[in-house]
Order: sequence, then C-alpha cells, then structure tokens
Amino acid sequence: MSTSSFSAAQSQASTLYLPPGSWETVLDCLCGHFRAIGREQWLDRIARGRVLDADGVPISLDLRYKEGLRIHYFREVPDEQPIPVLESILYADEHLVVADKPHFLPVTPAGEYVEQTLLRRLIRRLGNPHLVPLHRIDRHTAGLVLFSANPQSRSAYQSLFPTRAIEKRYEAIAPALPELRFPLLHKSRLVEGEPFFRMKEGPGSANTETAIEVREQNGEWWRYGLYPVTGKKHQLRVHMAALGAGIQNDPFYPQVLKDAPDDFARPLKLLAQGLKFRDPITAELREFASSLTLSW
Repeated sequence: MSTSSFSAAQSQASTLYLPPGSWETVLDCLCGHFRAIGREQWLDRIARGRVLDADGVPISLDLRYKEGLRIHYFREVPDEQPIPVLESILYADEHLVVADKPHFLPVTPAGEYVEQTLLRRLIRRLGNPHLVPLHRIDRHTAGLVLFSANPQSRSAYQSLFPTRAIEKRYEAIAPALPELRFPLLHKSRLVEGEPFFRMKEGPGSANTETAIEVREQNGEWWRYGLYPVTGKKHQLRVHMAALGAGIQNDPFYPQVLKDAPDDFARPLKLLAQGLKFRDPITAELREFASSLTLSW
C-alpha cells in the first residue's frame, strides 16, 4: 500500500495500541479487548483485509501479540439503519470543504453509526478519502462543519482552533430568562458527568467560556445567540442548562431522557450558524453561514 493510500485508509479506520495481557496472537487480543464482537466477526474482518498493522498491511491470523503494537481496524455495524436527513456542501476547494450538517447525523463513526455519518457520506460524494473533520459538533446539533481535503495543508487549518483564530456563532431556542441581564459571559469548569456521555459544571478554575445574547423573544421561548470562546464537549448545552434554560428538545440536559428514540420532528434547537477566519493559506478573510434555520 502506498503512503498516500495508507494515509487515506488510516483516516477512516480506528486505531488501537494493544493493551497489556497474556494473549498469544493479535486476534486473541482483539477478541478479549472487544468482548461485544464475536471471534467469527474478527476472523471475517481479518480475512477481508479490514485489520491493518502500523504500516497499513493487512494482518495475518497468526500475527503474534505484543503489548503496545499499533493496529488499525475498520468499524462495521451490521444492519445499520439509514438516517433520513440530507447534508449539503456549501463550499469545496483543494484544501477545504464546508458542509451543512442536519440534526441527528453524526460527524464521524461512533457507536452504532459508521456509514451513516457526515464524514463517510462526504467521502462518497466527493470521491476524496483524505477528508478529515477539523472540528466536531454533536450529533443532535445542526450546522457548519469544516473538513480538511488535503493532508499537505491540514495542519495549517487545524491550528485555527487551538489558537482561537476562528470565530464561531451559534443560535439556540430555549426558555426565557427575564431575570438575567444580556449580553452576558458565562464561564465555568466542565468535567465528565454521569452517564459517561454527559458533561457537568464542577469546582475549580473555568475551562469554558460562552458569550450569550438575546436575539428574539417569543413568549416563554427566546432565541439566543451563542458565541463559544472555548470548544469543550456539550459546552453550549451545559451552559444554557446551568443558567436555567435548557435548549429546546435536548435529550441530555438538564435531564437525560433515557432510551428516547430519535424524533425527527423534534430536533435539538441548536444550530452552528456561522464561522469566520483568516485563511492560513491564502490570507483571505473567509466567512460561512449555514443555510439551515431554527423554527419556533
């Protein structure tokens, strides 16, 4: 496998550094580490070249186990259900792709979703296996997602986020907060919560910051403009819930709606509405706006 083709395959595969154990083969380790996946499934994946070594070469069934060995494997979900929403591509050039993600569609493979993700759909539509998301938004959130289309320029665009050189604008519909004065700046420390997929505010110095304004009032519901300075997991959802205004139709905050199926008629009213930054390659000021809207 060539370097470029392996790099493309690697971007679509998951990586595992083999954990400590007493297994004889890599196959034994995979079966022991991923107990929910049967040995027959791993045998089938290996036979089809869906498990690779660090060099991108399909492994053999008798490859010896070694702690820390790097393995790449392609996740597969049998009978994956289609998600009846359609993404759109707002912009594409040799370096950058800007997509408008609908509610309910994951950005990357995770859990029960592999092919039904924004990444896999865009790879198929554009015929570019080198696509890599430069940031993430929640599956329940709609709006803009930037993708790197070229490995040679990827690091330049990735640097926009940790250096806070990109302005992000969100919109949300949530309960009215007449007792607070807007605009306001909400700062807090986010830590892992329970269940494992939730976040919560905890003691200690703040590691998240969101500027919030009111854009429109409609009785008990207000339309808020949200400007995250930081980009922690579920930051906007936790911050609004902490203020007493959990975002409309949020299945996780302030309470978890246990085992609630997706209701496509009741999406989370949160939209990644705008992105603005100085292009690190061309020095051009770029600004993108979602074509999606949040209805009352």
